[in-house]
Amino acid sequence: MRAFQRLTRGAGEPKGAIDRLFKLVEGDLHHVNALILERMRSDVPLIPELAGHIINSGGKRLRPMLTLAAAQICGYQGLGHIRLATAVEFIHTATLLHDDVVDESELRRGKAASHVIWGNAPSVLVGDFLFSRSFQLMVETGSLRVLNILSNASAVIAEGEVMQLSTRGNIGISEDTYLKIISAKTAALFAAASESGAVIAQADGLREMSLKAYGHNLGIAFQLVDDALDYSGREAMMGKAVGDDFREGKLTLPVIMALAKANAEEAEFWRRTMGHRSQMDGDLTHAIHLIDKHHAIAGTLLRARSYTDQACAALNVFPESPMRHALSELAEFCVSRAH
Repeated sequence: MRAFQRLTRGAGEPKGAIDRLFKLVEGDLHHVNALILERMRSDVPLIPELAGHIINSGGKRLRPMLTLAAAQICGYQGLGHIRLATAVEFIHTATLLHDDVVDESELRRGKAASHVIWGNAPSVLVGDFLFSRSFQLMVETGSLRVLNILSNASAVIAEGEVMQLSTRGNIGISEDTYLKIISAKTAALFAAASESGAVIAQADGLREMSLKAYGHNLGIAFQLVDDALDYSGREAMMGKAVGDDFREGKLTLPVIMALAKANAEEAEFWRRTMGHRSQMDGDLTHAIHLIDKHHAIAGTLLRARSYTDQACAALNVFPESPMRHALSELAEFCVSRAH
């Protein structure tokens, strides 16, 4: 019971624009939280202990809320969306466990990353366990289309992570390549979470595609803002250390934009720090200065705004309702949290 209360508190303290959406799906989210606890049980004590560390760490449950909201706006009356939303959360959590090992991140949502406490191998294996649980939940819905959507998203996410890994330190990366990476590693699950909610509700094709487009554009906007915050945000807001992308050699849009306007001296700085990963004290501060000099944060947020507008426009196929308003408000929040 205590574990459930901790989990519910972690998911049940919405702020600002998320509050409206949370209230509309609160009953369903309560069932999702209960199912998360049930399905992360194991006779191997380390599994629920490690999984619970990240699942209970205060995540907003944004992706499963999208599944619940999509099912609700399409008039769904069953219980299959509870399993789907739980599967979505397990996929997301598994990718976080794996990503933190690959990135050697020390913080996740403001707490020590799981691999820092238990080691790399347990973190990877528990991530595999959660992926397996997610597929069991998908099968239980009895929908091959849902299984296809979420299993494809899982593969695309992995491809995106490998693509990002292979481009680390490549200061010649284009904006198009960067957008392909974040479309795969972030937007794919947002899109699948939204689309699968419509599919389980047996919505028509137009509504399915509209919700998929909403999730896709929301996911890109969300990642663009995250990447901007890495050079301008507060550590408490991100739940990770400011400058992690810089230290890891990830070429995100703020750096790509600053590089595009760099003089020879600045280009050499980026080549040393990001290309060769030869970093010294003060380099992050200088990187932030160059990004500010070339207005790259503002440029990144302008891109995010365009995707937010597209996400909101995708909802026009639905009549006015509290849920449509909440989803639009959520998209607006993605950009506004950077200010």
